[in-house]
Amino acid sequence: MSRTRTGWLALAPGFVQAGSSQALRVGKRTNRSDRAPSPKVNPAEKSGRTAPPLTDRQRFLNACLCRPVDRTPVWLMRQAGRALPEYRALKARHSFLELVRTPELAAEVTLQPIRRFGFDAAILFSDILVVPEAMGQPYRFRESGGIQMDHALSHAGDIERLEPEAVTERLQYVAEALGLLRRELGDQTALIGFTGAPWTLANFMMEGGSAPEYVKAKALYFSDPKLCGRLFEKLTQAVIRYLRLQIAAGVDALQIFESLGVGLADNLVEPLSMRWIRRIIATLKPPVPVILFARGVHGCWDALAATGAQVIGVDWTVRLAGVRAALPPRIGVQGNLDPWLLESTPEVVAAQTRRILREMRGARGHIFNLGHGVPRHAKLENLASLVETVHRFR
Repeated sequence: MSRTRTGWLALAPGFVQAGSSQALRVGKRTNRSDRAPSPKVNPAEKSGRTAPPLTDRQRFLNACLCRPVDRTPVWLMRQAGRALPEYRALKARHSFLELVRTPELAAEVTLQPIRRFGFDAAILFSDILVVPEAMGQPYRFRESGGIQMDHALSHAGDIERLEPEAVTERLQYVAEALGLLRRELGDQTALIGFTGAPWTLANFMMEGGSAPEYVKAKALYFSDPKLCGRLFEKLTQAVIRYLRLQIAAGVDALQIFESLGVGLADNLVEPLSMRWIRRIIATLKPPVPVILFARGVHGCWDALAATGAQVIGVDWTVRLAGVRAALPPRIGVQGNLDPWLLESTPEVVAAQTRRILREMRGARGHIFNLGHGVPRHAKLENLASLVETVHRFR
């Protein structure tokens, strides 16, 4: 079968070819008339001019930079994937790794939630473990669930064999997928790339995949700090190369996932997480907005702000307005609806979404999201209720 863009995408449910009258450009949205702009964010009114409506892309980027918006932008972590029937139809014919590694299929999966819900931003369908794989440590999915690396990093030789310099060449399929998406999304919808942070990646790599407890990376830090530093240096270089590739391919923003930050005591946040993230963000050229999602890292807001990230993603266990007050006004916040509410009812989701929006009313730099990824059993009607509530909120 030809791997032309049209050939692969035409296999996917809901595909419309670029250039057709249905192609995703400005992006058809429901309830557009229900979205009234907030008077506080229409600077053109002062001069008597009518401000042109913001595109979803502009709205998202304005929020990233704490600039005025006409409503709160919204996207969701894991918005593409298992909760959508169109994704499950593709997954019945292709493995997860095929979907990630085939640019046309990765682009199609990324676009599915944009077509269905009209999010302000699309995030590339991929996996954080493409970085270890590109360095020489492949991964797969266990029959019983979870991730299995082909081998665990168990001694110094395993770490020395990692190849951060190979990342750019081996992840060209990501650049191709992002190029397809940039052309499809145009100026209407923002495009987000992402990576795992060195600490989170190191844990998967040393445990050999998913684990009930992640202990080996922390043990290495205390037992052999020099070797631990060597691993983190290599991971940092690999992540920098990967993010530069994504910037060159046209992303509007990047998210760094420190998903396993929840396992770090306050005294370890700096040496095992923030130190490396600061270096990564400082080297990004040209700079794009960076969202840092450090799950479970609470009470370290100054350290998070000092990384250089423009937006701090917040999990659902803390009050978002309190985080907003603790951060400098130049830094935005993202979050933070409890993801498990998506398994409840549309009424509950709408009520809890409005609660967060009311608490954040008037605060610049808020991007609505979940406090973690969309769960497997999220209901479509609940996802629709969340998006509609954000779109209608005044």
